[in-house]
Amino acid sequence: MMIAVENVCKRYVVGGEPVTALDNISLSIAENDYVAVTGPSGSGKSTLLYTIGGLLTPDEGNVKVDGNEVYGISSRQRAKFRRDNIGFIFQKFELIPYLSALENVMLPLVLDDADALDQIDWGVESLERVGLGKRLHHKPSELSGGEQQRVAIARGLVNEPNILLADEPTGNLDMKTGDDIMALLSELNDEGQTIVFVTHDQARTRVSNRVIVMLDGRILGEE
Repeated sequence: MMIAVENVCKRYVVGGEPVTALDNISLSIAENDYVAVTGPSGSGKSTLLYTIGGLLTPDEGNVKVDGNEVYGISSRQRAKFRRDNIGFIFQKFELIPYLSALENVMLPLVLDDADALDQIDWGVESLERVGLGKRLHHKPSELSGGEQQRVAIARGLVNEPNILLADEPTGNLDMKTGDDIMALLSELNDEGQTIVFVTHDQARTRVSNRVIVMLDGRILGEE
């Protein structure tokens, strides 16, 4: 599933002053790519990720997936597109504390009105895929940071999306646990998953097959 970012600009107003988060960005990502986006804080990495994922409407330019404009459809259609095609992993896990691991993973299926038995089966399968088949009924507070991130990855995978987007997936983890999470993402990519992840840590980019370097809302180059 090809992603094309075409001349995308995104601006904010911070403290009354205009800030350009994305400055005429163009980028193509092919199916099964494993792309790292790196650069200092404030360079536009996360803004680019959320724009690719249909969460942040650009001021100018287009984002296309297989030739279809992500922002050329209604917000309702875009929400369905995200559920069907894109999995998100966030730095702070974004798990609901009073739900079990399985219930957190099942949330996208609930929102998509999937059959109740399918929700359970697919949720269990997704957790087993990330090595948490024995932690189905534990709440986030009963899980380590690495296990919580695995739950977040399982939730991102449960709809079998074509694209997986991760924003600083190791940012809240110690080095060893972060290594384990990156190894898991590499396994998923080897299985055919298209992955784009944001990181400020240059060492984490070594697992990817493409490294995009950003600064001040622009792409400086690719390594």
